[in-house]
Amino acid sequence: MSVKISGPAIAKIDRSSPTYSDLSTAAVALAKKDSSLWGPDAASEASIRLNWIDLPLASRELLPELDALSAWARSTGLTNVILCGMGGSSLAPEVISKTYGKKLSVLDSTDPAQILAAIPTDLSTSVVVVGSKSGSTIETASQRALFTELFTKAGLDPKAHMVIVTDPGSPLDIDARTNNFRTINADPSVGGRYSALSAFGLVPAALMGVDVSVLLDDAAAACEKFAHPDSPAIELAYLLFTQSEQTISFFDAGSKVPGISDWIEQLVAESTGKNQRGRLPVVIESASAPISGPSLTIGFAPNDAADLVVIASLGEHFILWEWVTALLCRALEVDPFNQPNVTEAKEGTGQLLAQWADGKVHQPIPVFEDENLQVYAEEPAASLAEAFTAFLQKPGYYIAIMAYLARGIDDEIVNSRVLLAEKSGRGATFGWGPRFLHSTGQFHKGGQQNGSFLQITGENATDISIPEQIFSFHTLLMAQALGDAHALRSREFPLLRIHLKNRSEGIAAILKTLANL
Repeated sequence: MSVKISGPAIAKIDRSSPTYSDLSTAAVALAKKDSSLWGPDAASEASIRLNWIDLPLASRELLPELDALSAWARSTGLTNVILCGMGGSSLAPEVISKTYGKKLSVLDSTDPAQILAAIPTDLSTSVVVVGSKSGSTIETASQRALFTELFTKAGLDPKAHMVIVTDPGSPLDIDARTNNFRTINADPSVGGRYSALSAFGLVPAALMGVDVSVLLDDAAAACEKFAHPDSPAIELAYLLFTQSEQTISFFDAGSKVPGISDWIEQLVAESTGKNQRGRLPVVIESASAPISGPSLTIGFAPNDAADLVVIASLGEHFILWEWVTALLCRALEVDPFNQPNVTEAKEGTGQLLAQWADGKVHQPIPVFEDENLQVYAEEPAASLAEAFTAFLQKPGYYIAIMAYLARGIDDEIVNSRVLLAEKSGRGATFGWGPRFLHSTGQFHKGGQQNGSFLQITGENATDISIPEQIFSFHTLLMAQALGDAHALRSREFPLLRIHLKNRSEGIAAILKTLANL
């Protein structure tokens, strides 16, 4: 397969424009890994983050190691693959599993209900992949500690059921090798969100039984053409820059690459959302789903009714959108490889955990409360409807729904995106917390300063202790939510938080209230 783009937006490409000319020149330089493409302030970081360009060929060196890993899993009956990772460590493997129809449990949450759902009844057939580039990601470290304890209590050797993927020399790498865990290193000169074709994407793929050489072959063939003047990478970057004011809507329903929209969301939002500029992906449910607000639409199936339709194999998509994003950042004049506000959210979490010395969540007083939920807002409200009405009256370009709940269990809350898009007349995004903190969370604080934020948290019927910590997973989840809320509030963004005392009833109340506004 070769990359094909179509749709009415193609007619808007002006190859004689200065922007297109600059992107064409930049594509040639990008192929040579020119770190000066994004300006002098970004050059230092870019110089150690451009090896993703070589991954379609360089990752072939991993094939013998991946073959041996796959053979080990098969020979020991490890058929249930569980992935503990956040952002770039989890999104690409999830797309791979969906595209190839393979079973993979992705644990990119600190919500106890979602964690409990990922723990199999029979641990003896499970292999847990722990992926963390930095080796210090709090979510992944906590999940690793939990599974180590679970295997041990089940009378199983954790070393026989866990695989570590991290950068060489990271705290996780040092600890794993010291304790003789199977450890595979990724290229340290590849950033997390550009790591789909690195060990972070390929190790879980190999354990699932996917032929990763096909992904690499397709990517290698595609990127040979990306520096050509009429390449799809240049054309897409040009259109995302010139035909989108801020939001870009992606939908992959009915395509051969289900889940690709979520992966692109992180790549584009976290790469472009800084210096108060960027492009915000809105993942929508279908071509007919309410979008609200001006938005370029992109689909991935041949007959999609979208401004742009991009048809490619999964390997081609991975390398294509990495090129597109890097070129788009050139046009936006932002550094594609840093993520300063992701660090800010992590620091906010740490500060709250330190303040909660008793290991318990310290909640403020709500402005409204009933038997199912509590409302936290900037002004008084006599009901949930009144709080929503005041929230929607505040100015803003888009609304971000941030649900610190259990993906796969509390999925009804996703319907709030459509309702808010319809009621507000604005673009509305939906993100599961804390996963979105490694994705659109960067854009929320670093991109255009025009968002309104709906944060939804909830009680857990069952909590889980984190080994060797005084705080539990529920406490960690709430610290992540409230730490991010503080970062948003410090910028004086409109923020409404709803805390669910009863999750199912609280979600139903939110949806009913929004529908009746």
